[in-house]
Amino acid sequence: MSSKEKPTLGGTRIKTRKRNIAAPLDPAAFSDAVVQIYLDNAGDLELVAKNIESSDLNFSRYGDTFFEVVFRGARTQPGTIKLDEGECHPYSIFDCEPKREVILPSVLYIQKILRRRPFLIKNLENVMQKFLQSLELFEEDERKKLAIFTALAFSQKLSGLPPETVLQPLLKDNLVAKGLVLSFVTDFFREYLVDNSLDDLISILKRGKMEDNLQDFFPSAKRTPEAISEHFTKEGLLLLVEYNEKKIFEVKLKEMKAAITSQIAEEADVAEVIETVKHHVKEAKFPDIEVVRILWDVLMDAVQWSGKNQQQNANSALRQVKAWAELLNAFCTTGKLELELMYKVQIQCYEDAKLMKLFPEIIRSLYDQDVLAEDTILHWFRKGTNPKGRQTFVKSLEAFVKWLEEAEEEE
Repeated sequence: MSSKEKPTLGGTRIKTRKRNIAAPLDPAAFSDAVVQIYLDNAGDLELVAKNIESSDLNFSRYGDTFFEVVFRGARTQPGTIKLDEGECHPYSIFDCEPKREVILPSVLYIQKILRRRPFLIKNLENVMQKFLQSLELFEEDERKKLAIFTALAFSQKLSGLPPETVLQPLLKDNLVAKGLVLSFVTDFFREYLVDNSLDDLISILKRGKMEDNLQDFFPSAKRTPEAISEHFTKEGLLLLVEYNEKKIFEVKLKEMKAAITSQIAEEADVAEVIETVKHHVKEAKFPDIEVVRILWDVLMDAVQWSGKNQQQNANSALRQVKAWAELLNAFCTTGKLELELMYKVQIQCYEDAKLMKLFPEIIRSLYDQDVLAEDTILHWFRKGTNPKGRQTFVKSLEAFVKWLEEAEEEE
């Protein structure tokens, strides 16, 4: 044996390590194969689905390409929506008429594919995100088709398609500024509400983290409540007009409540709090009844309640009423509003066990502070319409009412 030769064991085979050789990506061949299935079956989606199910195409590797063929009729160039070279078929979603009854079969077809290959849902997300981020590159009728498809996809609960990953890409500043997003979501809302309720739509928007931000779909110059209402009214989406106005109302009500709560916690002057309330009422045009309800809620929320000491709770509540009677008086300006305050006290005492026995004392205190008039109390006692705890509260107020009636007779 030469000194340069390495020693070997006689009769032993030396194995060479096999390398994992990955097959090169070939989306063009995959795309052409899918296109051919469409062409061979003349776009009959039932037959196309059957042929795709029985094929040995590598969907796990070319899922995005598959959905590009479904939507566009061929694969698109990387990073864009432009069609790449290769075979193309005329039965794509973008080749359909922009009508729900024409696009719905494609949605059901995709649903069928996803049931067999649920992993493709991620690829559908990818392609939809790419298209939605590129709205400006599509023609108007193509954007409408995409909006109709998106609405039908959610309406059919397309295999768990997540709203947040589909809708969030819409909020690109340049798309919003050009009005493309507003046009898209308007078509989307209209089509979705054909078969679904407003609550269903709001549920989707919540999952997409958009239920409080309808104005974000509008160009910045049109984000006023008036412009939003005008747009949706013009488009026949009155449910959205009402919803948006309600959301704005709730936000402003919350702002007023926060402002009053802060002032009460800081023991601000009553006159200052009254001015704050008047400012918010004027700005938001709150109904008088809503103001009375909010004021009572804020005052009671500010009380430091005791867990067990009933007398302490009574004293705390009565002190609060006495301290802020002027505030209540400033806004309980009619018998109707006084009655609303009584109903509010009634409901709170009914729903909160620690306040159940305080009802007559609170009413008496409100009377003593000239917040409630005698006629209001007697009307509630004789003809009150709210049933919550009424029988109990009427009985607890009998002695006070008797005193009022006797005083009335003496006069």
